[in-house]
Amino acid sequence: MSRIELLAVEGLPEISRGDDLAALISAACPQQLGAEDLLVVAHKVVSKAEGSVAELAEVEPSPRAVEIAVRQGRDARQVEVILQQSAEIIRDSGELLICRTHHGLICANAGVDASNSGADDRLVLLPRDPDASARALRAALPGHPAVMITDSFGRAWRLGQLDVAIGLAGLTPLDDWRGRNDSEGRPLSATLIAVADQAAAAADLARTKDGSCPAVIIRGLGRLISADDGPGAKALLRPPEEDRFL
Repeated sequence: MSRIELLAVEGLPEISRGDDLAALISAACPQQLGAEDLLVVAHKVVSKAEGSVAELAEVEPSPRAVEIAVRQGRDARQVEVILQQSAEIIRDSGELLICRTHHGLICANAGVDASNSGADDRLVLLPRDPDASARALRAALPGHPAVMITDSFGRAWRLGQLDVAIGLAGLTPLDDWRGRNDSEGRPLSATLIAVADQAAAAADLARTKDGSCPAVIIRGLGRLISADDGPGAKALLRPPEEDRFL
């Protein structure tokens, strides 16, 4: 029988630019990390360590940001940061902007968030290159576990948010069953399982949004973990021409 275990990594301090995130996580881990472990890290601590933040006092809003802010009842400086982080604004309605980021991610407000930012009037951005961040963190960690960086996303077909993989190193992002058979021998033609996103959502069950536990160890996914870093979370992005909602 297969078994998956989730271990929360508690006791991490507030992370600031330049902090050695690998050393801090390693010191806080309840058990030693191994090559068949998956370390799941909330993107905010990665962004803070890398300095991927914006101080609102330093932001000068553009006319477009001001226009959107007035219409949506928002801070124009925050809107300006969202615009800077966006390659494209896909939807502009109510108090929300649905954006395609420069990474190719489609998400609310380009992933720009004020919660758990560590200071008033500070916004946390997505890491500049989440896959590169995951690879660097993996290389720096003792035991070289697979590493996943996550963020909370909404879903077009269902209510609620869940965590998904935005950066990845050492874990197969997709388990492709197309061309294989089900348990009754029927051929499968469309089954492409987003195992990285499943792992991200599972890890989030081991922590709370108002807690200070940005990292979780997952054990039991050894069949999906590789010695090489693999294609990263970019492999999970749906090509725009296949997007039924655009």
